[in-house]
Amino acid sequence: MRMIIQSRLIVFSDYECGQQLQEHQKCCRQSGRNDGMSIKGIYDIHCHIVPGVDDGATDIGETVKLLRMEYEQGVRTVIATPHFRFRMFETPAEKVREQFRLVEKAASEISPDLHVYLGCEFHANMEMLPMLREQKVMTMAGSRYVLTEFSHNSEESYIRERLSALLSGGYKPIMAHIERYEATRNSPDFVEELADMGVYMQINADSITGKDGFFTKRYCNRVMKQDLLHFVGSDCHNSTKRISRIGEAYRVVTAKFGQDYADELFIRNPERILEKKK
Repeated sequence: MRMIIQSRLIVFSDYECGQQLQEHQKCCRQSGRNDGMSIKGIYDIHCHIVPGVDDGATDIGETVKLLRMEYEQGVRTVIATPHFRFRMFETPAEKVREQFRLVEKAASEISPDLHVYLGCEFHANMEMLPMLREQKVMTMAGSRYVLTEFSHNSEESYIRERLSALLSGGYKPIMAHIERYEATRNSPDFVEELADMGVYMQINADSITGKDGFFTKRYCNRVMKQDLLHFVGSDCHNSTKRISRIGEAYRVVTAKFGQDYADELFIRNPERILEKKK
């Protein structure tokens, strides 16, 4: 496998999510997390659970619902990754940190073994390095890893240049949801080129399970067969439409590629992010 280069229960009686909750509970059963399997908690390194800072959770109540979903899916460690994108999501870092403290409190009240860290989904721009150095944008849990997003139609040359800049600056870019970009979707060779440069690849759980369509699922399977994937994230935004199905994705990967490979993507590789915190 292409490994990463050296990642008090409160019961809310009024918690209801209708059909989405039923689907979510079904996913939990399918994931094997509630059937007695002795597996360490999985990681979610891409989610939008910090309230009121982007297009994710709108308030702390929604954050709690998402955290409970994550926990029931088998997640025990979360790196929250609110968006930063010029002219769209520009919440100041101090405000993000302030709101994240609410997430930490909520997680501790759900369970003492639910751990949350702060990161960012950083949309690529020409000011990335100074913004990271000045801590205007967060790295992943204070490490050197940076979850990096592009526009769906970004050209290969721009993607290559921006990721090269991060690598040259001493950062470890994780390319967010590579299945969404024309450049990576249309050219497996480009994905391999980026991986050989030292870029890590992340795919969304719904893309693996088929929720985002047959062709997207087929693409994800191809990436995994070529051993080019490093991380899976839920990319959950809310408790109604964009929920966490990361446990279901773990089950799908286990069934198709084996538990050892699933543990690599969902546990061991994410653990290295936390090991590399500086």
